[in-house]
Amino acid sequence: MTDRLRLKLRHRRMLEDILHAHVPEVEVWAYGSRISGRSHDGSDLDLVLRSPELKEIPLRKLVDLEEALRESSLPFLIEARDWARLPDSFHREIARDYVVLVGPP
Repeated sequence: MTDRLRLKLRHRRMLEDILHAHVPEVEVWAYGSRISGRSHDGSDLDLVLRSPELKEIPLRKLVDLEEALRESSLPFLIEARDWARLPDSFHREIARDYVVLVGPP
């Protein structure tokens, strides 16, 4: 496991490679049960993508990323959401407890 993110190192590296290939300019935060300690090995992983200046990420990039994540050999589901497309109430909820998976470019 690495820091508070309940994710095996090899899975984290695979995930980081996919993210760098599809959204290299984006900061990625992990939140939810894999951060809070309420997860198990099969729990999904919740991610929020934060583009420079927090602008919307083009839908084509999001679709391509979702497809790459689905086709990967990662043994759990990954929900990746665009920060700019979420309501402020969800921003506040995520900001309470998260881990930076991929830092700002």
